[in-house]
Amino acid sequence: MNKEAKIYVAGHRGMVGSAISRALKKSGYTNIIGKTSSELDLRDRNAVADFFRKEKPEYVFLAAAKVGGIQANDTYRAEFIHDNLAIELNVIDEAHKAGVEKLLFLGSSCIYPKLAPQPLKEEYLLTGLLESTNEPYAIAKIAGIKLCEAYRDQYGCNFISAMPTNLYGPNDNYDLTNSHVLPALLRKFHEAKEAGAEEVEIWGSGNPKREFLHVDDMAEACLFLMENYDGKEFINVGIGNDISIADLAKLIKNIVRFEGNLSFDLTKPDGTPRKLMDVSKINHLGWTAKISLEEGIKSVYEEFKASTVKV
Repeated sequence: MNKEAKIYVAGHRGMVGSAISRALKKSGYTNIIGKTSSELDLRDRNAVADFFRKEKPEYVFLAAAKVGGIQANDTYRAEFIHDNLAIELNVIDEAHKAGVEKLLFLGSSCIYPKLAPQPLKEEYLLTGLLESTNEPYAIAKIAGIKLCEAYRDQYGCNFISAMPTNLYGPNDNYDLTNSHVLPALLRKFHEAKEAGAEEVEIWGSGNPKREFLHVDDMAEACLFLMENYDGKEFINVGIGNDISIADLAKLIKNIVRFEGNLSFDLTKPDGTPRKLMDVSKINHLGWTAKISLEEGIKSVYEEFKASTVKV
């Protein structure tokens, strides 16, 4: 990509999209397009077609998606599969029709089977049953991968896919009913500390393990792949190690300096037992994550405390 190329970041106000926009600007790219959902509903085929005809972007980062935690995924199952399928189909097809030079589609580690061997290698896709609580979202993301592959096969489109592990960072969602585990815990511990509570309740047993990647590292990986990778196969993006939810809670407790106890609500679902990504492919290409989990959480917590946005 040259520095003046017209680049469309779909979902530029979300956590991932905003990080990609920051990384592009930091790297000297000057012609970045972003549309809010009120300006452009990516589920609306005609609106997306009009956008691509008028703007004619040369490169596309497809970071827009309907996302949420376990409860949101399990509650709004129809919306999660419908909205994500619509976004992917519209953007990928119109990018093809508009002659976009390259597109990067962002998926999720939930595409892998619930009981797949660890760490998760790219070739494990479609080798077993998915985790039931987020199956609609996972199926939509798998469809996005296959759309990119099919448009490459049939039309020669340079459309690539990256599968990030669990992400956290600036512009995260801290709503306790539909956020992911790390921001939810951060808010819980902060509010418990402020209220002088004696205990913080953790959903599930605390035993599942999760890998966490700071979204600024993810954004750097996206730019790296857009500039250095043209393969058909999707690429895992992660940090290469994981932590149990119980140990994550203890780490956040220490960072927030909450003095109370932890309890575990066993009536809440655990989700997939473990989701550690095999990141050997992207590492061999020349990219590795730089931000440690503790360093990342500390910076996010400072931003959370300083934020004037209501959560």
